[in-house]
Amino acid sequence: MYELIQLSGSSYYIQSPINIGLIKLNEKDVCLIDSGNDKDAGRKIRKILEEYNWNLTAIYNTHANADHIGGNKYLQQQTGCKIYAPGIDCTFVQYPVLEPSFLYGGYPCNNLRHKFLLAQESNAELLTKNVLPEDFEIINLPGHFFDMVGFRTPDDIVFLADCLSSREILDKYQIWFIYDVAAYIKTLEMVKSLTAKMFVPAHAAPAEDILELAQYNISKVQEIAEKIFDLCKEPLCFEVILQRLFTKYSLTMNFEQYVLVGSTLRSYLAWLKDIGRLDVIFNNNMLLWVQK
Repeated sequence: MYELIQLSGSSYYIQSPINIGLIKLNEKDVCLIDSGNDKDAGRKIRKILEEYNWNLTAIYNTHANADHIGGNKYLQQQTGCKIYAPGIDCTFVQYPVLEPSFLYGGYPCNNLRHKFLLAQESNAELLTKNVLPEDFEIINLPGHFFDMVGFRTPDDIVFLADCLSSREILDKYQIWFIYDVAAYIKTLEMVKSLTAKMFVPAHAAPAEDILELAQYNISKVQEIAEKIFDLCKEPLCFEVILQRLFTKYSLTMNFEQYVLVGSTLRSYLAWLKDIGRLDVIFNNNMLLWVQK
């Protein structure tokens, strides 16, 4: 864990709970793509930097989930590096309490205010083309989170953030967090058409060909959507649908899974309503979802 692996030329990644990109800008300076899930991840990254006598100039966050920005504050304090994040996600990096608040839909109780959902705040600036190293490319990857992006390095290595997950993770956890289902599917269809020397998803092994894994992720989204649709043969409230979905997939309910799967379920319900497959009725002051 936290092994530095060269992909091609100046492009490396640090193997950790997420795959963190490290790009050499010259013999002395490097930048990171994401920073890991907490202060401890930051310490381990700093140890690698010191081992190679590298100077960290910037962290480019793909999006604002806590496991991607958790090392930001420590590394910024230790190195003085700049931090950049895209769109709405930049505000989440600056005010990370927004993540558990958004997931829960209100003020998050203390069970949700931990490092897996609540990173430490860091001083982030808006990610634009102008702040990227030379010959870097931003790839827009909306769907999983608000304004998530990936990057193509000058070595033709594409970092894909959380736009897809490994077969092992999908088969184990079944339901992968999604904010916007329509955008997510569109992103995956786009990713299927990409070519690169190597693809580096945050939660899957680097691969030269990403098409098959992207299609597997699309198929899993379609499978879950159909299961939710089938559950709504009779009018059901959100909590009952969530309970039956957990039971169907043999998931274990706790606070973290409640908000992650629950938020994703709301996104599926909204998408199924928007495409005309589900409708809502209000009965005894309760919102119920039903097939249209």
